Amino acid sequence: MAKDMTLLWGSGSPPCWRVMVALEEKNLQGYNQKLLSFEKMEHKSQEVMKMNPRGQLPAFKHGNFILNESYGACMYLESQFKSQGNKLTPDCPAEQAMMYQRMFEGLTLGQKMGDVIYYNWKVPEGERHDSAVKRNREALAAELKLWEEYLQKGPGPFLAGKTFSLADVTVYPGIAYLFRFGLSEERYPKLAEYYNSLKDRPSIKASWPPTWKENPQGQDTLKDI
Repeated sequence: MAKDMTLLWGSGSPPCWRVMVALEEKNLQGYNQKLLSFEKMEHKSQEVMKMNPRGQLPAFKHGNFILNESYGACMYLESQFKSQGNKLTPDCPAEQAMMYQRMFEGLTLGQKMGDVIYYNWKVPEGERHDSAVKRNREALAAELKLWEEYLQKGPGPFLAGKTFSLADVTVYPGIAYLFRFGLSEERYPKLAEYYNSLKDRPSIKASWPPTWKENPQGQDTLKDI
């Protein structure tokens, strides 16, 4: 089955990583894959544009079906391969409700993270303002405080409760990205505990970004958040 799947991906990208975690969790190793370089603008190549006209990664295909939106790909894999690998949707209605809530809140977290990390890349030099930088950083800090409280209140240890679910598949890569960019483990102990507790989970370890392995030293963009 995995032989009918193709993934074009970039190292360190949370959207790419979450699809890879889902594939590992569903025991779908052996899919066709190609690592592309964002730095070399390979995500704008004809090969990618054929699958994803937005020129973004991941580009994912199963047979004739294309799912480039990473949340959609993860939900599709869980739905189509329910009985294979690890079950990623809890049966308990309370946990399932929490799973969907945290999954989609993860999009807000990703957006606020991107507003800070990619500000200089997205905004032309002449249009940058210190007030916007300050506002973005404050918005991210408020968002992180929410997630710290979620993990503190439990029921844990995972985002939706006692079992690893699609919430963790989709949100964990973004949390790892935050720490890669220097988020303080001391200031956010619960997020740090969650991040460190899943590093050795087989699906996450197997799909850990190769560029991070080559260069374990991250950046310090978020050290003061």
